[in-house]
Amino acid sequence: MTTATTEPPAKTTLPRHPLIKDGWFREINDKCFPGQAFAIKVSEILHTSQSDFQDILVFQSESYGVVLVLDGIVQCTERDEFAYQEMISHIPMYLHKNPKKVLVIGGGDGGVLREVVKHDCIKSATLVEIDKTVIELSKKYLLEMSTAFDHPKVNVELCDGFKYLKQVRDWEYNDKFDVIITDSSDPEGPAEAFFQREYFQLLQGALKDDGILIAQASENVWLDLKYLTKLIKTAKSVFPNTNYCYTMVPSYTSGQLGLIVCSKQYDLNLTIPTRLPTENEQGLLRYYNPEIHSSFVCSSNLGKFND
Repeated sequence: MTTATTEPPAKTTLPRHPLIKDGWFREINDKCFPGQAFAIKVSEILHTSQSDFQDILVFQSESYGVVLVLDGIVQCTERDEFAYQEMISHIPMYLHKNPKKVLVIGGGDGGVLREVVKHDCIKSATLVEIDKTVIELSKKYLLEMSTAFDHPKVNVELCDGFKYLKQVRDWEYNDKFDVIITDSSDPEGPAEAFFQREYFQLLQGALKDDGILIAQASENVWLDLKYLTKLIKTAKSVFPNTNYCYTMVPSYTSGQLGLIVCSKQYDLNLTIPTRLPTENEQGLLRYYNPEIHSSFVCSSNLGKFND
């Protein structure tokens, strides 16, 4: 009598990532965040790959929801992303008296686009993103952030932001932008170009005379004040009317992220919104309001923090 044998089940290779050990993701980057680190407990790795431009990791965390990580640095989490997206979007949008045409550079997760299209006054919002994989993964895993990609006012350009701005430089004045939002990665590798004087010059050339710019500063006063002061000086060499502002985001190392807001108008007070949210618009917001705008947009003189 022969006994039937059962083949053992095939082994399934679960996703792994070198930054996840013992169930914890660790963000350690001595260049961007010297002397400290950040960790999030992982429930499940949802995706890991190397795109043509960067290392991409998406995981489900125990307390922050889905987390998107690019080149080892947290870009957003479901739990607190609105604090960043609303400030980087609505500070410039409410500083402009009537923004109709908006450009977003970076921001492939879709969060900034989602906020921009909340303004009824806009006619078009163009997203320039170099890595289509980020957009695809955001549509799959970050459903609440990526809702605006199919909005009728949204146009997506898959190209390098620098090259796109060089094209805009030669456009007619009426074709240029009222608001530009730079939602770039941190200043390492190719993204380092987004923090140089030439980039700010291109941004100035892409704005109308009353245009407003805001840029992710990738830093705050508690981590590398020397770098931040230099970046503000660079921006002010192109936009004399420049202020530092910030937002509080727990999943970013140190819990605070700096922004730089600039205007081509010398006499525009960047600390006070030019227009106020309508009742309908304010009802769509969870973080931004006129009071927090005035509180978190501050002087570009950061010398006191050196004391």
